[in-house]
Amino acid sequence: MNRDQFRGASRHIKGRAQTALGGITGDPARQMRGAVNQVSGGAQYVYGGARDRAEDLARDGRHLAHTAHARADDLIDEGRRFVGEARRHGRDYGRRAVRYAETNRTSTLLGLVAAAFALGWLARPTR
Repeated sequence: MNRDQFRGASRHIKGRAQTALGGITGDPARQMRGAVNQVSGGAQYVYGGARDRAEDLARDGRHLAHTAHARADDLIDEGRRFVGEARRHGRDYGRRAVRYAETNRTSTLLGLVAAAFALGWLARPTR
């Protein structure tokens, strides 16, 4: 309960007492002041509740933003690790391919000739 809720509740109770006292004494002005205090106290109490809820939402929002930021940092780190692994795998695969091409020159040459022939045949306008 915050300050506005406390003051609103006390003002509402004060207004009820004024209204009751005005009814007992037959003083319509006191009854009217009591009714005004009841309504304004209720409004202040509701305002305090809304303010309290807004503060809770702001705190929750800050927590969610912090959590999302931390998760984004984790995802970025995972992406960097993945890129590093992919780069390492690509480099290793390329080195193995070069090593194979150097040790098997005839097979590599025949493979390249076959690939060039196939691409040339596919690129022709008429088959």
